Amino acid sequence: MPLIPEEPQISESAQGPRATAAAGRPVPTPRPVPGPRTAATPRPGRPGPGPVRPAPPVPRPQPAAGPTAPSDLENRSDQRSGAQIQLIPATADGALDAAEEAVDLLLESGRAPGDVLVLTTGEQHPWAAHELSFGEPAYWAQQDAREDVFFADAAAVERAAARPVVVVAVNGGSGDAVSRSLPEALKRATALLIVCGDAERVNAALGAGV
Repeated sequence: MPLIPEEPQISESAQGPRATAAAGRPVPTPRPVPGPRTAATPRPGRPGPGPVRPAPPVPRPQPAAGPTAPSDLENRSDQRSGAQIQLIPATADGALDAAEEAVDLLLESGRAPGDVLVLTTGEQHPWAAHELSFGEPAYWAQQDAREDVFFADAAAVERAAARPVVVVAVNGGSGDAVSRSLPEALKRATALLIVCGDAERVNAALGAGV
């Protein structure tokens, strides 16, 4: 009498989450939270979920107009500190985006995150506002740790420690505040100062001393 074949049994490995892995389906990875990062991880962004912001348009250089033209500051060196000065023309609304793009380029070129200080003359960078919500001692301790790019209000530039690269986003603030903060930022840049803002405004604050 012929044997009746047994009913096929479902392999245990085909059940549960292991089946998903066997099928080659990618397992979702958790979203990063704000905090220290390395050159391989994204910059501190605006908190909260949402689509990735498109890259800001490349600002058009303003035409030269005498001794205060943008080229007077681009790729110049300060005779007192020896730091190189670079100007990225940008509007107040686009200065923060331009500064973040500059930081990305610095990190991609091999600059260590702890070498970079970013100052804002107007609204604080979202990372700084987020970290300050945990208290100033914890916030400023991250500057001392020098493990990451540090973002600060230009009004508190006197509390900022010197770093090889200082990036300033002229994203607002009064003319007097900008005129005071830019020379102080230059003092804290040991190798490179990058200023993202209106060319005439920046030249008025730094041009005479370059």
